[in-house]
Parts: sequence; C-alpha cells; structure tokens
Amino acid sequence: MDQTTNGALPRGAENAMDITDRPAWLALMRGWRKRCPNCGSGEMLKGYLQVHDSCPVCKEELHHHRADDGPAYLTMLIVGHLMGPLMLTAFTLWRPEPMVLITGFAVGSVALSLYLLPRLKGALVGFQWARRMHGFR
Repeated sequence: MDQTTNGALPRGAENAMDITDRPAWLALMRGWRKRCPNCGSGEMLKGYLQVHDSCPVCKEELHHHRADDGPAYLTMLIVGHLMGPLMLTAFTLWRPEPMVLITGFAVGSVALSLYLLPRLKGALVGFQWARRMHGFR
C-alpha cells in the first residue's frame, strides 16, 4: 500500500521535515564567527578561506560545502553598496582632491573586503549545514 494514501508522508519527506532541528540563524551566526555550525566551538577555517574537512571538536564533517563564488559575490555586493554612496557623500560634502578620495576609498574597500570575505564564507557554509544542502545530512 502506498504511504501517501493513508495520510502519511511520502518516502524521503521525513528528511525535509528535519530542517527545524538545525536553526538557520544560529548556524549563520556561528559561521559568521568562523566556528563550526554544529557545536560553535571548533574552528571552521584552517587558513584564510580553506574549510576544515571536519570540526576539530565535534568531528562534524564540513567538506560537503559548496560555497564557490557566493562569498565573493556577497562581499562585492555589500562593499559596493556601502562605498558607492559614501564616496558620493564625501565628494559632495568635502570636495577632496581626486587622488585623496580614490586612495582613501580604495584602502577602505580592500580592508572591508578582507574582513567580510571569510565571515561570509563561514555564514554560507553554516546556512548550507542548517538546510542540509550538498551532502550535509
């Protein structure tokens, strides 16, 4: 007898219902701090951007992640949307020399990008873990 005829969930749907046992916001915040999304105490990144194969504390496998270009795209999106209006405002209010403006905002953009990139990668890996994406079962 088919499971769907008696009101039960079809096969495989029980895995879709397990999403609630991994809160996404907690995993995002742990990932933002570059910590394991499962335990929150183990380091997720072993270098600047390389993810550990597994958590050193709880042994949760992290090699399933597929962050790819997502963190870089989000970094460019955030930095561009912050620096563009700031540059326009600074130029309109103070009229600095063009080289001063370009140098200051170039340094600021690079610094903000270097700060955001590993944190956004950790948050993206944490989100994938919470939603059981790409092999995080």
